[in-house]
Amino acid sequence: MYKLLLRPIFFLFDPEKVHHFTFSLIKFTSKIPGILTIFRSLYVMDDKRLERNLFGLTFKNPVGLAAGFDKNAILYNELANFGFGFIEIGTVTPKGQSGNPKKRLFRLKEDKGIINRMGFNNEGLEAAIEQLKKNKGALIIGGNIGKNTATKPEDYTKDYLECFNALHPYVDYFVLNVSCPNVDSHAKLNDKAYLEELIYDVQKANATFEKQKPILLKIAPDLNDGQLDEIIDLVKDTNLDGVIASNTSVDRTGLRASQEMLKGIGNGGISGQPIKEKSTRVINYLATKSNKGFPIIGVGGIHSAKDALEKLEAGADLVQIYTGFIYEGPSLVKQINKALLNN
Repeated sequence: MYKLLLRPIFFLFDPEKVHHFTFSLIKFTSKIPGILTIFRSLYVMDDKRLERNLFGLTFKNPVGLAAGFDKNAILYNELANFGFGFIEIGTVTPKGQSGNPKKRLFRLKEDKGIINRMGFNNEGLEAAIEQLKKNKGALIIGGNIGKNTATKPEDYTKDYLECFNALHPYVDYFVLNVSCPNVDSHAKLNDKAYLEELIYDVQKANATFEKQKPILLKIAPDLNDGQLDEIIDLVKDTNLDGVIASNTSVDRTGLRASQEMLKGIGNGGISGQPIKEKSTRVINYLATKSNKGFPIIGVGGIHSAKDALEKLEAGADLVQIYTGFIYEGPSLVKQINKALLNN
């Protein structure tokens, strides 16, 4: 029904406006008596064989929703009824910020992709916490954290620590988002020496809590082999809990979209099918070169059960979807889980 009826209608309108409309629609329908039961019967698979134990956490299944969809932790309770094993909220920054000027979200229909330059738009830390206090405990929640755009380089770590300390009681794991191409001072956030400093400081803060939370690093799909070797060394040296591979890409090679269209869109990170092979290559390289030395969450271009299985076979322990959820609809989660049981 989604691909035949809803998607053609949604795709007639501005992507960002449709995103907000969809949130309102899910919120509204979820309050109708019996609807959540219907959603669960359609999309949720409860099977012990799907469970995954990672970072000391038990995931109901290995299919998650990537950060960026529920930035402000508004819809995670309702989204739990679509079959996800975990949901990652954010990116959350200490202060609310509007992000980059609109229009900043674009569909690449021929490529089954999206270009965005949102710029960490979110309502801020306190707003996210108020929403997370409503957590019904249906599934694991990850907290993706970043810095405010206006923050000076010498204060980047303070921003991450502020988010980490405040969100610690409310999320099950953390992701340090240092690879988004739509924020300033991208170079410093990818400098190995700075990343070591950031990770150590966050781990030090983690140690002050009675129950420590897993900390992961989200990396770009455009890293070369030398840079990926540095990531492997970084994870080993800092004893980081894992890596999410990958974020959006700035490489536009091989797109079906015309150069005229791409020029009109301007800069931004690409997600969806165009980065499928890139992210799978990164996963495979990290898993192979590290001899599966750390857990990997695979994300990027998963639009089918086959795509998800490729990520897992390449070395991912869990997978996340985002653009595939928009293009293929909520049934994609169940399709992946069914394939896992039949594989």
